[in-house]
Amino acid sequence: MRGYKKPTVSIIGASGYSGAELTKLILGHPSVKLEKLFAFSQAGKTVADLYPATGCDMVYEQYDGEEQSDIYFLALPHGEALSIVPGLVASGKTVIDLSGDFRLKNPEEHLQYYGRNKSPDEVMPYALPELFHEEIRASKAVSNPGCYATSIILGLAPLVKKPIEAAGLKQVACTAISGISGAGRSAKTELSFSEMSGNIRAYKVGMHQHTPEIMQALGTDTRNPAFGFTFTPMIAPLVRGIYTVLNIQLEKHLAVSQIREHFRDFYRSAPFVRVRETMTEVRHVAHTNFCDVHVAESAPDGSAVIVAAIDNLVKGAAGQAVQNMNIMLGYDETLGLP
Repeated sequence: MRGYKKPTVSIIGASGYSGAELTKLILGHPSVKLEKLFAFSQAGKTVADLYPATGCDMVYEQYDGEEQSDIYFLALPHGEALSIVPGLVASGKTVIDLSGDFRLKNPEEHLQYYGRNKSPDEVMPYALPELFHEEIRASKAVSNPGCYATSIILGLAPLVKKPIEAAGLKQVACTAISGISGAGRSAKTELSFSEMSGNIRAYKVGMHQHTPEIMQALGTDTRNPAFGFTFTPMIAPLVRGIYTVLNIQLEKHLAVSQIREHFRDFYRSAPFVRVRETMTEVRHVAHTNFCDVHVAESAPDGSAVIVAAIDNLVKGAAGQAVQNMNIMLGYDETLGLP
C-alpha cells in the first residue's frame, strides 16, 4: 500500500532462545519491520555469530533506554523487565513482556514463587489469546504466558470456564515434560549433554513459578483453590517441546466423545488449538504455534486423562508473543506464524 509505514519492532533480550525465535518470526513477518536487537552479554556480536542458520547480520546492541521503535518485546530473565517496562508504557509503546514479572495480580504469590517483592500496580493483562482475546486487543502492554502454563491452561480451560452440566472439576494431577531450551541459553552443568543424555528428572515439584498463573488464569488461586492441583514439572533430553499429561477428576462421568466435542466447541474460533482424535506428540507441534489437545480416556468414576503438546519456544513463548502483537495491532492473529 502506497505511503504505508510498517510499525517498527525492537527486541530486548534478543540473544536467548526465545529472543532468537522472536527474531526469526519478526524478520519473516509481512506487516512489521525489525529495527533493533538488544542483548547485554552478547552486545557487539551479530545474530549469525550465535545462530548461523539465520544468516542475519544484525548486530546486538546494549540497551540504553532508547524508545525509537513502535513495538517492544522483552525476553529477559525474571526481574529485569520491572525496571524497563514502565518507561516504555509511559512513552505509549506497544509492549509484550515474556517474563513472569507482570503476570501475577497477587504480590504475595509473586514473592512466594519468584522470590521478589513487587507492587500490586505492576500487573499487565494476561495474554493467553484463547481466553482473553478482547482484553489483549484493547491493551497496549501485555504479559505473555509461560510455556508450561500455556499447555496446562489450554488443556483445562473448557472444563473450568464452561463446565459441562454438573461435571465440575474436582482434582488435577499434572505431569509436564519440557525440552532443555525452556531453561534458557546460559550454561548449566545439570543441563549439559553428559548430564541429560538418556536421563529425565523432576524439579521444582509443588513450587514451580507457573503454578500461580495457571490458577489465576482459571479463575482461582493457590491460596484458596477451587479445585485440587498438583504439578510435577520434568525435564527431558529434548531441545524443544512441552508434553503435558492431565489426570483429572470430575464430579460425574463424561464419555470421551462428550469431552472431546465440548473442547471442539470451546476452541471453535481458536486457530492455534487443535483437538485431535488420536494421541498427540511433541513432533506434531515442533516449530509451530499450535497447541494440540487429545482426550485420551475417561472412566466411570469421573476420572479422565487429557494430553496437550506445544513447542515451548513458539506457542510457549515467541510465537504466542507474535500472536498477541497481531491482535493488539488489529491484524489477523495468524499473520506471520508457522
